[in-house]
Amino acid sequence: MNNLPVAVMLAGALVSIAAVAQDTQRNNSPNPPAVSTGDENSKTLAAPVAGKNSFTETQARNRLDARGYKDVKGLNKDDQGIWHGSAMKGGKTVNVTLDYQGNIAEQ
Repeated sequence: MNNLPVAVMLAGALVSIAAVAQDTQRNNSPNPPAVSTGDENSKTLAAPVAGKNSFTETQARNRLDARGYKDVKGLNKDDQGIWHGSAMKGGKTVNVTLDYQGNIAEQ
């Protein structure tokens, strides 16, 4: 009797179980990471994320500038490590935030 079909079925079952197990894992952190939409220029869901911020003001300004935000004003870091300010984008003034992960969100 050939055991190959049985071995293939068992391997497929193990892969399916591993995939289901991955789907049930939860992040119970009080500050879960922001969820990237995958596009570097798009907005990030759940941003801004509080955390220790290692960006200097110059680095924060450069990151905003690189993402199309011009004439950044009033840039200040709060006690949650999130940079807040206003900038011009698309011909209008918007309030922006930049978190420790580099996520930019319009408020």
